Amino acid sequence: MTAGAALPMGSCAPGPSPTPVAPEQPAPGAPGTAEPLVRIGLMVGAVSAVISGDAGLSVTDPSGARLAAVSPGESWQAVTAGSGVAVRAPGGGSTGGEIIDVTGSDSGALVRVNGRPYRGMIEILRDRTGLTVVNRLPMETYLLGVVSTEMGRRAPAELEALRAQAVVSRTYALRHLRRWDVQGFDLYATVADQVYGGAERETPEGTDAVMATRGRILTYGGQPIDAFFYSTCGGRTADGTEVFRGADRPYLRSVPDVADDGAVYCSISPRFRWKETWGGDELRAVLRRTLPTVGVSSRDAEEVSDVRVAYRTPSGRVGQLAIGLRRSEVQVDGPNVRQVLRSTTGDILRSSVFTLTATRGGARVTRLVADGAGAGHGVGFCQWGAVGRARVGQSHQQILAAYYPGTVLERLY
Repeated sequence: MTAGAALPMGSCAPGPSPTPVAPEQPAPGAPGTAEPLVRIGLMVGAVSAVISGDAGLSVTDPSGARLAAVSPGESWQAVTAGSGVAVRAPGGGSTGGEIIDVTGSDSGALVRVNGRPYRGMIEILRDRTGLTVVNRLPMETYLLGVVSTEMGRRAPAELEALRAQAVVSRTYALRHLRRWDVQGFDLYATVADQVYGGAERETPEGTDAVMATRGRILTYGGQPIDAFFYSTCGGRTADGTEVFRGADRPYLRSVPDVADDGAVYCSISPRFRWKETWGGDELRAVLRRTLPTVGVSSRDAEEVSDVRVAYRTPSGRVGQLAIGLRRSEVQVDGPNVRQVLRSTTGDILRSSVFTLTATRGGARVTRLVADGAGAGHGVGFCQWGAVGRARVGQSHQQILAAYYPGTVLERLY
């Protein structure tokens, strides 16, 4: 869920009276819970995929029957074939089936997909428009490719932030297993869930964070929490329902991200403060593209007479944006504000914490400036705030307690 992305909602009901985050609690559920396998959707609707391996590969059907062997350094191409898939050798010839599995010939050998290395097994299946490529591997191995991808390289003084991210990412993945089951996998490898970069994104410090927190998740009422996270809160996190209508959770509450001396923990983020500017023509062009997504005709955006903040949420985010158009004034609710008021390059607005200054020429807005703070939806775990907290000596338990008050840190396996 990634940094800055609006993560999907879960259906966990609020539990009993909260207990503070603790470093060790008994495992929930039955003793001896096994580490789960996860299926990560690397590609969906792909025309083809190139499969290779430094140590050679074995291509099988789901029963384990061997279909082909790929020599070390050799590249084979996976393509659609009727209702199934086929893999083509570089010198000609192919084999395939409804689903094919690709693993390294040697134990622990990596499989490359379009040149990027992955641990575990690669599964290739047919979807409605092309190929779906899935990486199937143990949870802890998956997290090795998530934590450093989400948080980047970190200094020794920041390792507790990585450990906190490992717990958050594990909790998120466990809660959303089978979310995309109809498509043949559990989680996307993108900001649609959380960003997974495979083996090439692993780092020593990220590996340490995963190993040090192995099997640990956050729970509330004995269930894995909705572990929302994002890049930068800007000074205060958001209440869950300010952003996501279904996120009424006791642990998703607006909290200040400020130290006792008044310093904002996430002020070290390059996205802590930002400015976005639109000329009159640029603003109209943006709104012509985005307003139809909220049911407003693009023709109405030919005349933009005003853009203003109509309502702010308790955490200071824009809860409603009012846009004066040719025929009427349109109200854009908070969850859609960042999608409608996009940058001139088409990117989603960094956050909904901003002030607006509109310059008019006659009845038209000729220039609009947004002065903003933070990046992402603001609910739950602030990644740059976690780094700031780690730098001043907070443990990952303290960091998690700050962003998810009332949750419990438990060891699942």
